[in-house]
Amino acid sequence: MSLPNDWLFAVSLVIGAYLVGSIPFAVVFSKLFGLADPRSYGSGNPGATNVLRSGNKAAALLTLVGDAAKGWFAVWFASGLASNPITLSCVTLAVFLGHLYPLFLGFKGGKGVATAFGVLIAVQPVMALLTAAAWLGTAVFFRYSSLAAIVSAFLAPLIYIVAGQYFWKATLPMSLALSAMGLLLLYRHRANITRLLQGTEPRLGAKKTSK
Repeated sequence: MSLPNDWLFAVSLVIGAYLVGSIPFAVVFSKLFGLADPRSYGSGNPGATNVLRSGNKAAALLTLVGDAAKGWFAVWFASGLASNPITLSCVTLAVFLGHLYPLFLGFKGGKGVATAFGVLIAVQPVMALLTAAAWLGTAVFFRYSSLAAIVSAFLAPLIYIVAGQYFWKATLPMSLALSAMGLLLLYRHRANITRLLQGTEPRLGAKKTSK
């Protein structure tokens, strides 16, 4: 292909990834199960954790799988068509931004933990497993889901860069994309960080007291 066509193809992949990331599975499955819009209760976050607050575990599980799957699919699909590391890194970031700022929900999306995990699986499965292990270990030991997400957001790009020197070929564009994802995850959890510092963040399994 000529250079202009290469650029057009790359841009189409990035736009497609953003649109895939914009699919609001929390809203879709809530409607399919006859539940209230997840943006209308709890934290107002269109994600699996908030859907779980409806009491429907099946809808929450499908939301979790859907959000992770769209992150994986976008990067996997693009990696089969484009070998340019800049294009792949842009696709990686685009699908994640699609979930955080979805076109179909007025650019008000979820926090991106599940979608980020799906992206990591497509980029490097071993990195995804190590990050998941860090999430699980933090969640079990400290019993804070948000803290587990924050730790994972910090560790994922670090694992990719450091382990990439020995076990896979880490590229600068992907390192930057994963680092940007980590920073965005931290930003989306800023309220949780404040509550953690204040000691008011609810622990996993803790029952909420009535007001």
